[in-house]
Amino acid sequence: MEITYRLATEADLIDIVQMLADDKLGARREKFHVPLPDSYGQAFKIIAADPHQELTVAVLNGEIVGTFQLTFIQYLTYQGGIRAQIEAVRVKSTYRNKGIGRQFFLYAIDRARSKGAHLIQLTTDKERPEARRFYESLGFSASHEGMKLQLK
Repeated sequence: MEITYRLATEADLIDIVQMLADDKLGARREKFHVPLPDSYGQAFKIIAADPHQELTVAVLNGEIVGTFQLTFIQYLTYQGGIRAQIEAVRVKSTYRNKGIGRQFFLYAIDRARSKGAHLIQLTTDKERPEARRFYESLGFSASHEGMKLQLK
């Protein structure tokens, strides 16, 4: 399978949001209908304008089969290091369990290295134990205990 990667365009939003909504957790938080709510277009414009954000789509035979967002965080620790955060990783449901997610991550890890990141991190919902096993198979470790505070 020859997957190509490119930065998402606004025209890709319907495919991206549909993938984000296509699982039990995503269905609770996303609002997928056409036309999309304006909030998705507004968010896309902010992401696309930020040089520290990369919203990427994976394309196979002309079809978008996945997406992920990389954020590059500059900080003072690690002697002014850069940390990459990967979020919103989704594979189109008809392509799941075919090794595409592994290819996404290998690409994202290489992309983070090429941008000078010394570390790539992610969070995973506790309701997704299979995702945690997948991330561990890629070499990720649960080195920290994360916490969140819902503001809305």
